[in-house]
Amino acid sequence: MSHYLKGLHAEMLAALWLRLKGWRILDRRLRTPLGEIDLLAEKRETLILVEVKLRPTLTEAASAISPHQQARLVNAARFVLAKHPEMGNHTVRFDTLLVNRWGGMKHVVNAWNENRNGN
Repeated sequence: MSHYLKGLHAEMLAALWLRLKGWRILDRRLRTPLGEIDLLAEKRETLILVEVKLRPTLTEAASAISPHQQARLVNAARFVLAKHPEMGNHTVRFDTLLVNRWGGMKHVVNAWNENRNGN
């Protein structure tokens, strides 16, 4: 299976995981001029922007998100929120869903924020 298809499969598993936890998936593979957001989900008044990382191990997946990528995702989030002012009252969070080669998953809540990535 190609890396692209494996990535799509990991994103599908992550979306299912979040739905089972009560999250409503608002968008997948949301492309903005500033970067792509793998999953955008909402539960109550919380909005999460989720980066899904598939690697052989969960440790490798966790270390695969660079500060540069975090900054890109923060900017993409700002773009989305500017286009959707109705989400302005939501608490916004950046989460990661780490997936290993066997489909094992770890949800990292509030993996980073705007202050931690230097913006």
